[in-house]
Amino acid sequence: MLERNVPNKFTYPFVLKACAGIGDLNLGKSIHGSVVKFGFGDEVNVQNTLVHMYCCCRGGEGGVEFARKVFDEMSRSDSVSWSAMIGGYVRVGRSSDAISLFREMQIKGVCPDEITMVSVLSACTGLGALELGKWVESYVEKESVQKNVELSNALIDMFAKCGDVDKATSLFRSTRERNIVSWTSVIGGLAMHGRGVEAVAVFEEMIRSGVTPDDVVFIGLLSACSHSGLVDKGKKYFDSMRKEFGIVPKIEHYGCMVDMLCRAGLVKEALKFVQEMPIDPNPVVWRTLINACRAHGELKLGEKITRQLIRNEPMHESNYVLLSNIYAKMSDWEKKTRIREAMDMKGMKKIPGSTMIELDNEIYEFVAGDKSHAQSKEIYEMVDEMGKEMKRAGYIPTTTEVLLDIDDEDKEDTLNRHSEKLAIAFALLNTPPGTLIRIVKNLRICDDCHSATKFISKIYNREIVVRDRNRFHHFKNGLCSCRDFW
Repeated sequence: MLERNVPNKFTYPFVLKACAGIGDLNLGKSIHGSVVKFGFGDEVNVQNTLVHMYCCCRGGEGGVEFARKVFDEMSRSDSVSWSAMIGGYVRVGRSSDAISLFREMQIKGVCPDEITMVSVLSACTGLGALELGKWVESYVEKESVQKNVELSNALIDMFAKCGDVDKATSLFRSTRERNIVSWTSVIGGLAMHGRGVEAVAVFEEMIRSGVTPDDVVFIGLLSACSHSGLVDKGKKYFDSMRKEFGIVPKIEHYGCMVDMLCRAGLVKEALKFVQEMPIDPNPVVWRTLINACRAHGELKLGEKITRQLIRNEPMHESNYVLLSNIYAKMSDWEKKTRIREAMDMKGMKKIPGSTMIELDNEIYEFVAGDKSHAQSKEIYEMVDEMGKEMKRAGYIPTTTEVLLDIDDEDKEDTLNRHSEKLAIAFALLNTPPGTLIRIVKNLRICDDCHSATKFISKIYNREIVVRDRNRFHHFKNGLCSCRDFW
């Protein structure tokens, strides 16, 4: 077709969509060159498909940057253009950019459709921005945006993952049109909040209603059993996948089972399960087992597994971090130092912990030891006050969480600078007494911050909701919904 000079503005969208399916960035750039060469670079439909294609291409950030360049150079854009670009940002995890672009879309007076709103809700979910998500829900109602099943599911998912699982469940109950994703969203949401018994009940209701489960819903179900310590039920449902529903378990299901056994402290049983798996365990499964070895004192076993993992994945930084942490737990500072030196030589860095909090429709982010905030002085003064009040109430810092060869006083000071405590101090300074506090941590909450947050919730009479990498923790009156099982 190119040789005969016959492509047209209708041909290119089909070709670009095919390219998006392949995800080849270099091929996409080549086709883009052809678009310009044959004079179709200003056609809105072609430009929209170019934006979509670049957003779908492997290469992540690079593809999205090319998409943004096309988007910014469009002389005319419509809701499809904006939806494609917002969706592209969501796809690569740039939720803040997606929200910023949506706000710009509103200023320009472009009316969003249901596809746009699904992407915006996904961005809210990524940020844990519940208040913004609530605003999106009211906007959908106010502007009469068509509320199809995909948009309803996105709302359910947003509320569940932003901390209001009761609202998510209520929306699910009021939704007339449901599909398997609807059930999966509410089961997965309940799982994240440690409400495994309710998740199991919803699954059983789904079966009774005649909906056939798929492999994805079983991931949510097994996760619910894992986070709630329902070991026997988890084993039963895992066995039922193949026997009752003809679903062959995938590595994700085996991973859930290993996680469930490890959380219950059944490390040896978890190891036996891994050794007898009919498929090769992936690094995620091994890392789950290694973390359990460290948590439950099986340090020699953890060291052995981690060293093997490093041989298989010599350039994966998290393996070195795991081994370094095991040596710190052993108080073998010499070996720990050698691991850190090896990481430095390879240019590897540990992922820094960060915590986000939404206040007055703005997202604030803190990292450990952060002093970049305008209220930094007041925040650290509040952290010190929190520490004094907690000690009066019986709090003892968990200094074993500090993986450095320093004295306990310095370890305690390091703990006080964790990002969770900075975000909570910021919230205490800037919200009225009694206001619920919600924060989002990018990693698993450490034992010390978990213990401290229980004390803070009681001392300051605040309900505090923490979303970490694994689940939700609802702190109230000195207790946590996870029952110290996470």
